[in-house]
Amino acid sequence: MENFKIAYLGGGSKQWARTFMTDLALSKGLSGEIGLYDIDKEAALRNQQIGNRINSHPKTLSQFKYVVYENLEDCLTNATFVVISILPGTFEEMRSDVHAPEKYGIYQSVGDTAGPGGVLRAMRTVPIYETFAKKIKEICPNAWVINFTNPMSICVKTLYDVFPKIKAFGCCHEVFHAQQFLCQVLKEEKGIVATRKDIYTDACGVNHFTWITEAKYKTVDLLNLLPSFMDKFYDEGYYEYEDQFKFKSDCFAYGNKVKMNFYKRYKALAAAGDRHLVEFVNPNWYLKNPEMVKEWKYNLTTVDFRIHQMHERIEESILLASGKKEIDLVPSNEEATDLMKAIMGHQSIISNVNLPNVGQCPQLPMGSIVETNCIFANDQVKPIVSKPLPLSVVHMVSKAANNIDTLYEGIKTRDLDLIFACFMNQALCSTLSLEEGLSLFKEMLFHTRDYLIEYFPNLDTYIKN
Repeated sequence: MENFKIAYLGGGSKQWARTFMTDLALSKGLSGEIGLYDIDKEAALRNQQIGNRINSHPKTLSQFKYVVYENLEDCLTNATFVVISILPGTFEEMRSDVHAPEKYGIYQSVGDTAGPGGVLRAMRTVPIYETFAKKIKEICPNAWVINFTNPMSICVKTLYDVFPKIKAFGCCHEVFHAQQFLCQVLKEEKGIVATRKDIYTDACGVNHFTWITEAKYKTVDLLNLLPSFMDKFYDEGYYEYEDQFKFKSDCFAYGNKVKMNFYKRYKALAAAGDRHLVEFVNPNWYLKNPEMVKEWKYNLTTVDFRIHQMHERIEESILLASGKKEIDLVPSNEEATDLMKAIMGHQSIISNVNLPNVGQCPQLPMGSIVETNCIFANDQVKPIVSKPLPLSVVHMVSKAANNIDTLYEGIKTRDLDLIFACFMNQALCSTLSLEEGLSLFKEMLFHTRDYLIEYFPNLDTYIKN
């Protein structure tokens, strides 16, 4: 049985930690330690209790010892893998990220990657990741690092810039949703029931703005089925999981109408969910106001809803940790455990992850963090060269990649003027005058001041001037 240590940074996670622990428990032949480190120690202790209960579950195939660490250094010591899943700041800071721009007519359906909210979240996140990268370089330089935190691209960018020899990649499940959508297309058009792991897709782009230019089930070209599928379902929408119309009751669901509209225009399938896609393009296309959002069959996720959901998850964690609620071990649709097993030599697997561009996306800037398929096997992660994107798509994706690189440079050098330039270059900020943009930027800086002042010593002066 394989024995190794996983250092989990953000080990008090209210949702992802349980998903990860469950998938590990259901993976035969693994054992070792999961070190939990979180500034919210109480949450990490709850996950430790939940992990111990998982160990005693009759369906469990692998055993792990759960250890809560007081400091980052001890958690990283002897780690084979480092998993990072954190919330930079609190939901109160995210309230400003998402809702402060609304007074200027800027709406955000997510607000954690692109747009004004994505910029401010990146400002809180990069300094934390600078510390993570330095400590990994010092304590466990040979560990594989798996990032799940958003904004994904800039997190991975930070890790590689601070520690160029780091073995890190970023995992995101948005492409999985697109694959599941294609399975529904296959079912509706051909009557064939398949899972997303039965199909092959070629992915290329930046996180949350990745595109599929080839998709096949055996010899069936799935993209060729889309025109007929869209003739039937474009107007009413089609969510890929459980219920076609789930977007009417679930604020995280969507009708894929934006995705289908992109395909009509560009003959390539945007791989992220509609809530992410709309934040990378002109707001007048899909995100002008709440009425337009409803027309395009997706939802604006309010921070009040996220806070309510967080409290529900905390209550559930307390019940699970105390034994007052039964633990049900059901495998997730995530792939982190499979990727880890492939790296350890148990198998070989192809999956989409985020890495620096060394040529796997020839049309995008070298060194930018891009999302493509990679081969995982025997302590290696090798990017696969993607198929070309349509030139009209390349223009949009290149702009997004350049925005991320510029934003990172601004945060790295603590240059607030450069960060503001990137703020104004966000697609969602295109309707702002320079005066409006600067006023909004300073307001948002003020709301997240407590998380920035340590790293940006001129912050208060910038806000006041």
